[in-house]
Amino acid sequence: MRRSEFNRAVAEEFGSGYGAVLLRDLVLPAVGGRTAEEALAAGTSPREVWLALCAETDVPRERWYGVGLPAPVK
Repeated sequence: MRRSEFNRAVAEEFGSGYGAVLLRDLVLPAVGGRTAEEALAAGTSPREVWLALCAETDVPRERWYGVGLPAPVK
């Protein structure tokens, strides 16, 4: 997962406003007790942060994978 895909996934799942709050404020135990922003800045992969964010916010598992990908070009 690229950072752009991560950002798109967060916006699609949580909305841009609430997503920004989650990235800044929600502490994620799965990535060392850091916020998503801190974990990304420390070099944690966007995929790992995305999965930690999904787990911590109870996103249904069927929405954990494949999100954030751009629509196929026709």
